[in-house]
Amino acid sequence: MKASTLTLLCLTALASQAQASSPDAWAAYDKAVLASCTQASGLKNAKPVGNAAQFDDRVGYTALLLQGQYPQKHMKGQQGTELCLYNKKSKTAYVTEWDSIRPTTKAQ
Repeated sequence: MKASTLTLLCLTALASQAQASSPDAWAAYDKAVLASCTQASGLKNAKPVGNAAQFDDRVGYTALLLQGQYPQKHMKGQQGTELCLYNKKSKTAYVTEWDSIRPTTKAQ
């Protein structure tokens, strides 16, 4: 009887520790991802496009699409798109140009 009671207590204690993150914790995480990604971006006035894609913890990354203007003079303020991958463990953002995601307009 004592062993089953002890087992039940242990399982209850473990279950209470496996709680989901609070909305405030998610908001703080999203803010950190956005700050890190915009800082790593080469675009001026970089802004997120939609919400971040939260990958499974086994993957370890969050993806965020950013849009802004190219800062180079020869680009003449042309709009650009970058994909940011945020590493959850190292809290580091990596960006790459991803203008191919935007549809091209063709004259018909």
